[in-house]
Amino acid sequence: MKNFQALGLSAGLAEAVQLIGFETPTPIQEKAIPLLLTGNRDFIGLAQTGTGKTAAFGLPLLELVDEDSSATQALVLAPTRELGLQIVSDLENFSEKFKKLNIVAIYGGASISEQIRKVKRGAQIVVATPGRLIDMLGRKAVNLSTIQYVVLDEADEMLNMGFKEDIDEILSKTPETKITWLFSATMPKEVRAIANNYMTEPVELTVGDKNTGNANIEHQYVVVHERDKYSALKRLLDFHPDIFGLIFCRTRIDTQRVAEMLMKDGYNADSLHGDLNQAQRDKVMMKFRNRSVQILVATDVAARGIDVDNITHVIHMNIPDEMEFYTHRSGRTARAGRKGVSIALVSPKETGKIRQIEKTVKTTFVRIQVPAGPEVCQKQLLALMKKVHDVKVNEAEIEAFLPAVYDELKDLTKNELIKRFASIEFNRFLDYYRNAPDLNVNASSSDRGAERYSTGDRFFINLGKMDNLEKADLLEMLDDCCNVGKKHIGKIDIKGAYSFFEVEKEKSDAIVSGLQGVEFEGRPVRVELTEGRRESSSKKSKGRSRSYEGGSSRRGAGRRR
Repeated sequence: MKNFQALGLSAGLAEAVQLIGFETPTPIQEKAIPLLLTGNRDFIGLAQTGTGKTAAFGLPLLELVDEDSSATQALVLAPTRELGLQIVSDLENFSEKFKKLNIVAIYGGASISEQIRKVKRGAQIVVATPGRLIDMLGRKAVNLSTIQYVVLDEADEMLNMGFKEDIDEILSKTPETKITWLFSATMPKEVRAIANNYMTEPVELTVGDKNTGNANIEHQYVVVHERDKYSALKRLLDFHPDIFGLIFCRTRIDTQRVAEMLMKDGYNADSLHGDLNQAQRDKVMMKFRNRSVQILVATDVAARGIDVDNITHVIHMNIPDEMEFYTHRSGRTARAGRKGVSIALVSPKETGKIRQIEKTVKTTFVRIQVPAGPEVCQKQLLALMKKVHDVKVNEAEIEAFLPAVYDELKDLTKNELIKRFASIEFNRFLDYYRNAPDLNVNASSSDRGAERYSTGDRFFINLGKMDNLEKADLLEMLDDCCNVGKKHIGKIDIKGAYSFFEVEKEKSDAIVSGLQGVEFEGRPVRVELTEGRRESSSKKSKGRSRSYEGGSSRRGAGRRR
């Protein structure tokens, strides 16, 4: 394995990298850095999240940028504020003992006037989220005419978040002579289109197969009924006492609900979703990074760009509708060569999606069992004993208190003392799990899972793809307006101008009453039973009209058209 100087970096930069703990390059760094140091070719790098892409483009960028010129020479576009700030932090650390560069972060949720001042003082490198950069360009606060290098980091995520038009506008304002480097975990047709439109004969480098997952991630799944998913989640958390993990939910409502239930049940958890303002989001992320929060529950959009080391587990409360979202979710663990585990909680009717993901990302899932009560108790007891064994004793300060402690416990033998001490923590788990049922669904019943809603009602709704309606939007609307959760909903079929969905019979009245007077992106919602047995909200409600804006769980960071 080569060192960084052998890749062509100058001695000063190689030494600076080594001082902050980078010893040997990752595969993407080893292959990309020599190519990018030439500074004369467009480049496409395909590698999974957490493989060291920031250093792969950041180190060559620092070599190529002229510190004696105050002009903005390099632009890095990133999908989220968190990723943008992480890139700036990395670039500043790399260059601290190498060059005196002004690297400015441009992102939403912070003072735009302060960012404008920083840019006007001279910023050789700008790292920006697309939306805020568009705002800055509208104010003529950023000059892109001097740009020599553009880096599109996590290009697939930016497109998934609805930034295509922003990227087109930004790139159109940069010189045609610029060099473009595109980094992405996957290569969907939308990313390929950007490469075709804005790059000239790019060198394409793939580390691992295209669209494959990180080989260091162990992919697992459990099969449980929808109603048992939260109980299964708790067992998995209890079975892994040292977990430092991310839990993904489809909607912000589910995210908030799961986080609140976990906190109520005594878990060290918090939530991250689109309803949080920037100050709240920063506070949650700070607590998660310093591990004062052990479990973070998040939506796909809110979790974009999270770059936190040592996440041990990613748990999916449901399989995402887009297969690529699964790759991005699971990529939050096993970063920088570490190992990680991704666990999907699937209902019987969702097992087919596991096979689809296996084919798409070219990996194998292992079905595991939800741990039984005695297994959880044993794991917790052994974890407690390990803490006792490894605890650091402050001999000087505890010495004065020990005589009273010894006197209080003098009538207990060693074995009795151990048993009583262990029982203090162990008894609550034993009481909770004493009669815990088996949550696993038998293989035979898995095949019948899809028939669960065969006796339910089928509704027509006057919204479809033409209204930008997606399954996640419909599920969120039914939850918001009707208090009918996903576990009560069966098959959803999104058509062009209309859609169908199935619901348990006992929830049909809630659907009818809940959607009266509701609007979806300005359009009155109308639902009907397909059998025609009941009139629904086809007539506009005389009561107060409620406006519902769709797409928040999937496209919340994008620009709505």
